[in-house]
Amino acid sequence: MIGTSQASQVIVRVRVPSKLNLFLAVRGRRPDGYHELMSVLQTLSIYDTVEAELVGPGASHPAARRFMDLTFTHDAVAGVPTDGDNLAVRAARRMMEATGVGSADRNGQPEVPLTRLHLEKAIPVAAGMAGGSADAAATLVALNKLWGAALGTNELRTLAAELSSDIPFCVGGGTALATGTGVSVAQVLARGSYAWVVGISEKPLSTGQVFATFDEVGTPSDAEPDAVLQALRTADAEALGAALYNDLEVAAFHLRPELADAKEAMLAAGALGAIISGSGPTVLGLAASAHHAHLLAEEVGDRFDRVEVALSPAGGPELVG
Repeated sequence: MIGTSQASQVIVRVRVPSKLNLFLAVRGRRPDGYHELMSVLQTLSIYDTVEAELVGPGASHPAARRFMDLTFTHDAVAGVPTDGDNLAVRAARRMMEATGVGSADRNGQPEVPLTRLHLEKAIPVAAGMAGGSADAAATLVALNKLWGAALGTNELRTLAAELSSDIPFCVGGGTALATGTGVSVAQVLARGSYAWVVGISEKPLSTGQVFATFDEVGTPSDAEPDAVLQALRTADAEALGAALYNDLEVAAFHLRPELADAKEAMLAAGALGAIISGSGPTVLGLAASAHHAHLLAEEVGDRFDRVEVALSPAGGPELVG
């Protein structure tokens, strides 16, 4: 949604889904310290919303946008920074550089328009669900619209790849195969939709800590995503449940043994399959239907701080009212 509430104020709101890893293989550690990965990603219907607002003198005039200040806020969510450590802020600054918005040369203007970013969080923090990456992707999409930059999806993905893994996927959403450090993304065919029980822990897991632990206790694998990709092509939920795979589970379980018990509880309750998403600690159980997912959620609710039912795939960032 883009609207003007008054002559000097323009607002764009973008809703962005979280993600889950249906398959994640760690090939090994690279010389640059990052890990070589292969992953099948799919968006999930738990959403954050980024609101980008243009205010100040002449804000609605495109020529004024060359001179821009930036502020960022969120709804006081624990663990989410408001400074340059936030991926959304980094995305906004990279967008400024790429488009020429926010030039330091104000041409003698004492006052300039202001871009305000505000983040509404529902995706759990440090949960292996790409919350920060999704916010960065939504920021790129929102500012592209707000500033009239007219960058295409591939151009936004190029900017996203400079920031962090998962962001290029989150720019487009849907279902994709990611390789390298996770920034090389190719869309893949996926039929049908899938219902999930999402077991959320309020105690986060650091991605860096999980990868460091994997280097100690895990073994690089040559597992391939063929079974997952075939199940997605044929919309076979039972086959997908059987094919779910994540090399990082060994590290997440080493750091948080109770997560292994939670995964087993999902399976014992009748899930078609269960998996840690990304680096965890979120545990996802695949259900046969939305109704089945609600029954599973009731069965395993006491294993987690919070349980939600969500659907995949959930599209990508979208303008909302």
